[in-house]
Amino acid sequence: MSKIASIEPLLARVGIRNQLLVKVTTEDGLFGWGESGLSAREDAVAAAITHFAEFLVGKDSRQIGRIWQEAYRSQYFEGGRVLTAAMSAIDIALYDILGKRLEVPVYQLLGGKQRDEIPTFPSCQGATIEELLGKARVLVDAGWDCLRIYTGEFDGDATFDPRQNLNRAVRELVAIRDEFGPDLCLGIDLHHRLSIAETADFLNRLPAGTLDFLEEPIRCQTPQAYRTLRAMTNVPFAIGEEFSSKWEAAPYIEEGLTQYMRLDICNIGGFTEAMKVAGWCEQHYIDLMPHNPLGPVCTAATIHMAAAVPNFSWVETRQGPTESLGFHDPELFPVQIPLDGITYKVPDRPGLGVEVDEAKIRATRPEHVEPPHLSRPDGSVTNW
Repeated sequence: MSKIASIEPLLARVGIRNQLLVKVTTEDGLFGWGESGLSAREDAVAAAITHFAEFLVGKDSRQIGRIWQEAYRSQYFEGGRVLTAAMSAIDIALYDILGKRLEVPVYQLLGGKQRDEIPTFPSCQGATIEELLGKARVLVDAGWDCLRIYTGEFDGDATFDPRQNLNRAVRELVAIRDEFGPDLCLGIDLHHRLSIAETADFLNRLPAGTLDFLEEPIRCQTPQAYRTLRAMTNVPFAIGEEFSSKWEAAPYIEEGLTQYMRLDICNIGGFTEAMKVAGWCEQHYIDLMPHNPLGPVCTAATIHMAAAVPNFSWVETRQGPTESLGFHDPELFPVQIPLDGITYKVPDRPGLGVEVDEAKIRATRPEHVEPPHLSRPDGSVTNW
């Protein structure tokens, strides 16, 4: 009765973005929900989920670790972000089913909760320093002691000038630090748009103590680049949202190339892989700072993981008062884990604790979403 009867990807429009959900149903009628984290390339992930369904239907839904291994090792070319995003969604849904079957929250399947609430950090940006300071004030007054800013605003395809952008970021960070003092934990997401030299130059321009963490300044494919950058600054790094496996995370953990692990449970391989990376980080005194940019299913999965690990700092939330994204639409997700002030309370409902209005999800009309294609002033292509 616990055998998998169907695995179905569901692409929906939620707020300003598409969300790729996965519904896994067992022969006795239990079902679970998962979410893929590879935004803007959902059709590719949905196709991978369909491939996996061909051989996973009929498997025992309780054998989650074995299913992970079979999905990962069933093709000659293992891994990659498309495949592990598909695996992540299926893995999360299987944990949701098992929690419902045993009538326990998912975190109980991971060893039980180690905290009652999950601290968060929100994000903000502004067209001017005055606007940015105003938004930061809203967040600090609401109780947040950690926040992150973005630098640069892009509406569609645009030009990205690193020097101009970083000069602006220095002014913004200094203004926030001057306004709110040393008690505020302050980070910036550079969205892996820079080179080593540009990042080092940026950090050298900041007064000591301005920045508490630097997120994704350069791409993660070459650990040697981060080794070089790590030797040039003492600012803590927050890296990991791009990782699609424990193998990709390995040098960053083993060599101290990140101080906060930004793993994304909807990309790295679901609970099965995320908990292995979390344990590895614990050995090296690295706290998790999970990436959480999606909808209620991703948020719930992240909260259950965060509840069950000892090494944790903050989780990203996109539900702060300075962002209006619509990703947690209560009409489409009538039961979800709400942001309670500045934290998520750990739920006690079986499974993930999320309910989806399937009819309304199916009635949405997904739209093609293409991230901005950025170029530098000379016309060359650079990273979004």
